[in-house]
Amino acid sequence: MSKIIRQDSNARLSRIVTHGDTVYVAGVTSNAPGGIVEQTRDVFAKIDGYLASAGTDKRHLLSVQIWLKDIDADFAGMNSVWAEWAPADALPTRATCEAKLAAPELLVEVIVTAAKK
Repeated sequence: MSKIIRQDSNARLSRIVTHGDTVYVAGVTSNAPGGIVEQTRDVFAKIDGYLASAGTDKRHLLSVQIWLKDIDADFAGMNSVWAEWAPADALPTRATCEAKLAAPELLVEVIVTAAKK
């Protein structure tokens, strides 16, 4: 049986959970000033840090879920940042949906699953 490692936990969640060779990162949001481009860049930078702390990186992503407050207004801007950030030769599966996020200033939330290096 594989050990479960929980990192950055609080009363509601663990930010990162590793089980065997799989790393799960809880939904990541941003309150960065600006619009969808700035928030998406900030979210991806945070994800890079979380993955690193779990012993992996974006080249080992398996699955990504992207939640947008307004998919009509923000899909193109988010995708422009995705194109800069995601490794073209190691793309994960991906879903993008519109959702009512936890606070009105949040424009994007991203959940990732990755393999350990």
